[in-house]
Formats: sequence, structure tokens, C-alpha cells
Amino acid sequence: MERLRQAGRMLLAFLILSLLALPAAASAAQGETTITIVHVNDVHSRVEQTDANIGYAKLAAFVKQLKAENPNTLLLDAGDSLHGQTIANLERGGSIVRMMNAVGFDAMATGNHDYNYGYGRLLELAGEASFPMLAANVYKPDGTRLLEPYVVLDAGGVRVAVFGLATPETTYKTHPDNVAGLTFADPVEEAKRVVAELEGKADAVIALAHLGLDEASTDTSRKLAEEVPGIDLIVDGHSHTALPEGLEAGGTLIVQAGEYGEHVGVVELTVGPAGVKARNARLIPAEETTGIEPDPGVLAVIEEVKANQEPLLSEIVGKSLVDLDGEREHVRAGETNLGNLIADAMLFETGADVALTNGGGIRASIPAGDITKGQVITVLPFGNYIQTKEVTGAQLLAALEHGVSAYPEPLGGFPHVAGMTFKIDPGKPAGERVYDVRVDGKPLDLQAVYTLATNDFLAAGGDQYAMLAEQPVTGDFASLEEAVIRYLQAEGEVAPKAEGRIRVEPAVAPGTIPEGAPSPQQPAPAPQQPAPAPQQPAPAPQPAPAPQQQPSSGQRVYIVKRGDTLWAIARKYGTTWQKLAELNRLENPDLIFPGQRILLP
Repeated sequence: MERLRQAGRMLLAFLILSLLALPAAASAAQGETTITIVHVNDVHSRVEQTDANIGYAKLAAFVKQLKAENPNTLLLDAGDSLHGQTIANLERGGSIVRMMNAVGFDAMATGNHDYNYGYGRLLELAGEASFPMLAANVYKPDGTRLLEPYVVLDAGGVRVAVFGLATPETTYKTHPDNVAGLTFADPVEEAKRVVAELEGKADAVIALAHLGLDEASTDTSRKLAEEVPGIDLIVDGHSHTALPEGLEAGGTLIVQAGEYGEHVGVVELTVGPAGVKARNARLIPAEETTGIEPDPGVLAVIEEVKANQEPLLSEIVGKSLVDLDGEREHVRAGETNLGNLIADAMLFETGADVALTNGGGIRASIPAGDITKGQVITVLPFGNYIQTKEVTGAQLLAALEHGVSAYPEPLGGFPHVAGMTFKIDPGKPAGERVYDVRVDGKPLDLQAVYTLATNDFLAAGGDQYAMLAEQPVTGDFASLEEAVIRYLQAEGEVAPKAEGRIRVEPAVAPGTIPEGAPSPQQPAPAPQQPAPAPQQPAPAPQPAPAPQQQPSSGQRVYIVKRGDTLWAIARKYGTTWQKLAELNRLENPDLIFPGQRILLP
């Protein structure tokens, strides 16, 4: 054991020496000061150490060691830390603030998920924090700022100004009620105003921004860097991007440390009489910190929080008159009453048209009787939160086809739904099994756009739901367990059934697969209707071009496999799904089938 501890101390010493050996440190001369900036972002309350995440106790120990070597060390958080996991949600962020106080953060930006408890609660948390929560561009209804815009920190006599920016996407990436009345002003214009105000008050200027680098976003840290002079460093978050050595844009260094504490970012700034003259950045993966002993003080705070939360887990939130079925083999291969209840809660939370969640995320059953918070959390332990997306009927059908592709074999991606019903014909090939899809009782319209509520795992393409990853997120809501708890509290007593939202029965007549035949005004043929003559088959999905249409000069061809999507194929071969759809004359690019031949450019 002692040898292991010694090895850990040697590893830590090596890490610190390697950081101090960065060019910025080496270039510090007389009259110059080296400042070390340690940063994290999008931790989403992953506060406990795992193989993949550093955790707060180990982060605190790491920062203390850096400060022992260079007292001019600051610790910054770029937002999205106060919400996500049960340990945060049970106390509406209060537990996380106590831990961050113990770690010793110097400043934090507010991310969109930090508003998930409502901005009134965020103000309470800011009052409990021993560090400033910053947001220069967020205004209350009376026109005053919600939080402090900036703080000037002293680092060895160097004045380091840190100002905060929140993404304007917060207005639709948290529940609208959470930010009702707030204005999220243009980050670029607010940054220009703050930088001008800081002139003469700071030797170095850092933007602590929750903007991200997503090209689909209007407001990004790259845009900030390119359009606002006078910022020396942007410590960024929101897009969960890992930048191993940072990113230069407009003469400004942008850094971001991925997500969940999987990396810790370290930046060395060399500041002289004329300002910042050198900047160097690196990321330290959590696995490189295995030899660091967690800080006992922070570890004690985490354990105290967990012990204090035990009574909260015993709180009764509702009652079920029936056993709620979350058995693994059941939820991964068919409709269950617990899956229905969870999907219903998602609609209750979001007001979406339809909801879809995966059976693999349902981890336990609940017996009839009183239901506690702890039981709900045991069923939904991952801290996944609900997101909404706008999807076409064709994309929704493709998602259902994927979800039942392994039926009757269990599949973690098996869909549990609300707001819609559908049928499965297990005798059909995967990709052609779903038919008679109905939304609010009406036949699915492949061209119509529906608001889908799903969990963030599936929304990002998890469980191979790649067709959902293609669409932008239109709203962020509560975590799944929070939504179910609120639903139970609103209902009081529940007695959900497996009521036939998903039916397994052969399609006795062609024309029942939605890709072509039944219009919204013409329901799928009922089983008792006679089958048409063989010479009148159901319209099939648009096939790939026939082999004779292939060029004779070695045209590349891809054979579709189960679970494939056009988007995933395009990504694999370095093209776009639009080009593949055009090349293959696909009228509906969301419906491709195993065995289909896809021409590649």
C-alpha cells in the first residue's frame, strides 16, 4: 500500500513539474508573473471520483498541490455544475455549492442548467457560495443585472479580471418558467461594454463563458474572441468540447475541458508590465490523476451530504395501486406500465406531442403502495434530463423502427412511448416492422413535424438513435426522476396499465406500413379487412437505384445493416446525408432498410 502511495506522489509530482515546465512558466522573467488557471466546465454534478471523472475531492487535492508550487493559482468553473445528478437535485443545488465552497473555487459562470431550479433559487445559491457567480449579460425585469458581471482577483499583485457570460440559449434550454422575465443580452455587446469598463482596472482579462463552440449556435466563444478585442483568455463551456491545447481565435486563447470532470484544464499566463505576453494550455485526463489522494476535507463534505440526504430519499411522493413493472427482460422487449408512467411524466413536464424513452434506462420495479423518492431514483439512476426536439413523422417512424429492430430479443433501446401508439409485425424484416402509428389517435403524417420529448442520452444519438441526433434541441427540462416525482405528486395515486400503446400482431394486409399508403385521413386497414390481390402490393419505401444505374467504373456501394441511418453512413464515408439522398434518389432519407444498396460518391 505504501508503495502505491509513493507511486501516486511521484505521479503527482511529475504532473506538477510538467505543468511548471510549460513555456509560459519558463518565459517568466523579472517583472513578470506566472498565473496558473485551473478550469472545469459542464460537470453536471458528477462530484464523486470514478475511473472516468476526477471528482471534487481529487480536484481539490490537485489544486492545493499546484498552489504549493505557484501560489498564483486560480480555480474557475464555466457553468452547468449545479444540476443533473440526484446528489444535486435533492437539495436544488445547495449540496453542490457546499462542495464547491470546500474545493475553493474562485469564480463560476452560470450555465443554462444552473437555471433549472428557477432564477430565484439561483440567487439563493449565489448567496450561499463563497465565490462569485458571474453573468454580465443576464438582466432582471427591472433592467438591473441578475448577478455580478465581473470580479477582479489578486494573483501575486496581478489584477485578474474575470467576467461571466451566459448563453442566450438558456431561454429555451431550461423550462421557460425558470427564466420568466429575464433578458439574456447579446454576449458580444455585453462583453465589449465590460471590457471597456475594466480598462485600467485589470492587468489580465478572462471571459468565463458558457457559450460553447457548436457551429449551430448563434452565440459562440469563437465569435466572442473574433469580435471583442481586449480579452486575454476565454474559459468556455456549454458545448462539452475537449480542447487539448486550446484554440486561438482573433488573437484570444479559448479553452474548454470537455464534460463531467473527465479532464481538468490548466492554463499558464505570463503577465508583465504591458499585460499578458504568453499563454499556454493543456488538458489533464482524469486517468492521469489516479495517484492523487483525494482531499479529506472535501471528501468529508461529500459524505456528509450523502448522509443528510438519506431522509429525503424516504420522502413519500405518491402511491401506486398496482405493481410497477421495471423488470429488465420486460422493459427491453415490450410495453410495461412503468414505462408508460415515465413517458406520461415526460409529456406532463414538457407539453410535447409525443414522448419516447429507452427501456435500458429503467433499472428497477416498484411494488404497489407508497412510493418514495429513493424508489424513483433507483428506477432512474442516471440523472438523464428531458429534452425536446422537432422531428418529422418520418424521423419518428425511423426511431420506432430502430427501437424494435431486435424484437423479440431484449434491447436497451426498446421504446416506451406516450402520446402515440404503434404496432409491430415481428414477421417483417428489421426496418419494416412498424405500422399503424398514431399520434393522439390520428395516423402518423410522415411530412408533419411533431414535438418529441426524449431523454438527453437518446437525443444525443445514444443506443444508436442516430436519427434523433440530427435534430437540434429545442428545450431542456427537468431530469427524468424529477419529472416522475412531480407527476406522482400531482396525481397522488396512480394505477397505470400496459394498455396497448405497443401491439404485436401481424399486418394481415399490405399497405399498413406508414411509408406510403395510409394517409392521415385514411387509417391503416383493420385486421378483419380482406387482403388485396397479390398483384397489388403495398407501396414500398423508395429503393436504392437498380444495379444497372451504377457506373461501370467501380462505383462504391454500401449495403445497409440493421440499425444504420443515412446520417451515420454519410458520416462514416465523409459526406452528407443530403448528398447520399440525392445520389440514390431517396424520397424519404429517414427510411432505409437492411440489405438496401446505397451508392457512395
